[in-house]
Amino acid sequence: MRILYLANNRLGLEVLRWLKNRGENIVGLVLHPPQKQKYAKEIKQIAKLASRLVLDGSKLHTSRSQNTLREMNADVAISVLFDYILKPDFLALFPKGVLNLHPALLPYNRGQYPNVWSIVENTPAGTTLHYIDAGIDTGAILAQKKVLMEPVDTGKTLYQKLEKASLDLFKESWPRFIRGKLKAKTQKNKKGTYHRTLDVNKIDLIDLNKKYKAGDLINILRARTFEPYPGAYFISKGKRVYLSLALNYDPKGRRS
Repeated sequence: MRILYLANNRLGLEVLRWLKNRGENIVGLVLHPPQKQKYAKEIKQIAKLASRLVLDGSKLHTSRSQNTLREMNADVAISVLFDYILKPDFLALFPKGVLNLHPALLPYNRGQYPNVWSIVENTPAGTTLHYIDAGIDTGAILAQKKVLMEPVDTGKTLYQKLEKASLDLFKESWPRFIRGKLKAKTQKNKKGTYHRTLDVNKIDLIDLNKKYKAGDLINILRARTFEPYPGAYFISKGKRVYLSLALNYDPKGRRS
């Protein structure tokens, strides 16, 4: 099967590494533009493709990119942490469809930062392999894996759990997909939840004059604890003061 691979970040790197170790045929690569790239150098090194077969994800609509995509003649496209919306004319190029590995238990936490919103909104955490359609994370589901979210989890530790679960899910699902053994299921709960990148701005500022439920405030602070990123803050004398939480179970195992 001829594969076009669209990816960013460490999960994108690790899925590609696994595919290459299996001997899968990666015929093209789509990356974020330089200012948004993470692990792009390592991804290109593993892909080992000619530069003309490495496309800029922000320019897929151009005639040059469209011509190159058609020349690749890929059967399927795989998207891993790829941030650009893929248009119907792009999706139509692949007879086997376009797959997306999304670190959320769809239909919950479509869009950005599922690790944050699972904690803040107390929605189920997990990961999903699904087809991409015209919506954002609304396509038919091929496989899912739940992730246990614990009261000691922060945005960072939950992200790490979701990252591992996503890689495991892909490893389990891909061999079944290429054998035609995965049955796609339409997302029944179309409502779910959805967040844009800038939605975290609505929770990051802790208003010292506002009343919060203790649980809600703790959840915001732990959800936005993700070193080295700054996270939640309050303002004192005109300066931002950033907060983070360290959470641990009682070492003696006491429950109350």
